[in-house]
Amino acid sequence: MSQNLQPSLRSVLVLGARGRFGRAAVQAFAESGWQVFAQMRPGGQALDIPGVRWLAVAPRDTAALADAARGATVVVQALSPTYTHKAWRDEVPALTQAAIDITRALGATMLLPASVYNFGSGMPERLHEDTPQNPTTFKGRMRVRSEAMVRAATQDGRMKAVIIRGGDFFGSGTGSWFDLVMTKAVRNGKLTYPGPMDVPTAWAYLPDMARSFVKVAEHRHALPAFETLHFAGYRLTGQKWADAMAGVAWERGWLPAKGRLQVSSVSWLFMRAVGLFVPTVAALCEMRYLWRTPHALVNTRMATLIGEEPHTPFAEALRTSLDELGFGGPSVVEPVSRAVAPAAEAHA
Repeated sequence: MSQNLQPSLRSVLVLGARGRFGRAAVQAFAESGWQVFAQMRPGGQALDIPGVRWLAVAPRDTAALADAARGATVVVQALSPTYTHKAWRDEVPALTQAAIDITRALGATMLLPASVYNFGSGMPERLHEDTPQNPTTFKGRMRVRSEAMVRAATQDGRMKAVIIRGGDFFGSGTGSWFDLVMTKAVRNGKLTYPGPMDVPTAWAYLPDMARSFVKVAEHRHALPAFETLHFAGYRLTGQKWADAMAGVAWERGWLPAKGRLQVSSVSWLFMRAVGLFVPTVAALCEMRYLWRTPHALVNTRMATLIGEEPHTPFAEALRTSLDELGFGGPSVVEPVSRAVAPAAEAHA
């Protein structure tokens, strides 16, 4: 691991580099030959990735962090609080302001991963970059507020910023519906899906999204002071998830003797009850509408800027994501056929 790197025009500071998206961004920029400054909290464990200098500096110590990353021309804002209302209320504005202060001190371009929360429960099926934002949840309103702070910070010419919006994350670690709920029992031939099986929703495979950040960074000079781009990723129904998962389960010997992937639903009634005592679960329940509302991100501006966005075939992305979770070997008897249990409405 190199610790004696010199600043260059292809130099990036990744804030929250030990978080899920932060790690994916560090890997993508390093693999593309960028010099990477990777911020982690004091006491964090550095990863051995060639071309990366780890900075154990608190994100709010902006002067020290900007000095340590002097010469970085791009800042990836991957800082994120825990998934509760209190954490978002207390930390999102402060973390956003810290990222702004660091970017302005460096005279850099900020790249910020964003979600579809901004559009609210009444969102249309096709989400364009200029689709009106009408958030209907606390997190949606906080996202809109955060992005407005970033936009305002670009108005005096001291920094640029690009919002890159993606769907539900999977891949590159843990901390999403994919690993926390959907695949918990996949080695026993079971898939748990949180929504109706026939509703298409947007998904972002993080290695692909991170690679799109690299491409945007390399074309940033063609952009205005503030821009919003959409990462299309995948548009998947629960049935598409089940079909793909059945194929992987068949290949790896995870299906029971009758050879059928069992698909079960999430009990939202039970989750709401748990949410009365567990704030994280309550916050998840608030976003239930995302599973019931068809939506897809239209990436017109992204494609115009970088061409075809990075896109791993879904089956390959699924296999790799499962491997990263340690689901690499058989756990049940060999299957006799490759089939999927009949789909059912996956909601309470």
